[in-house]
Amino acid sequence: MSENKTTVRAIYADTDAMGVVYHTNYIKWFEVGRSELLRSMGYPYARMEEEGVMLPVVECSCRYILPAVYDDLLEITARIAEMRGVTITLNYEIRRKYTDELLVTGWTKHAITDLKFRPIRLRNSNRELYDSLMK
Repeated sequence: MSENKTTVRAIYADTDAMGVVYHTNYIKWFEVGRSELLRSMGYPYARMEEEGVMLPVVECSCRYILPAVYDDLLEITARIAEMRGVTITLNYEIRRKYTDELLVTGWTKHAITDLKFRPIRLRNSNRELYDSLMK
């Protein structure tokens, strides 16, 4: 299934009192990776919402391996892992760009819903988006 790589730089505001990137920022960067993956497929979130589709997060996991620090250039890899019924799961890796050190792995699981948060099956309701996600 589809994959995309996105680069971000850790800024001072991303770090904690120990000088390392605060743990919740990785979840934010998962969203950056996910958003850019969808954009690269021709389906940015804005277009999905215009077409009546939302992907609220229902579960997430993050495994911290090595810390990122201020000014690290990070590469976020986001890939679609699974689509099943009315859910989609994405996997993520965050690496230090210049050394390729693996810092974080994780995943998010999303319900596929209409604008009122009712579950929908993309195969039936938006075949173009479904086919894009299944590539």
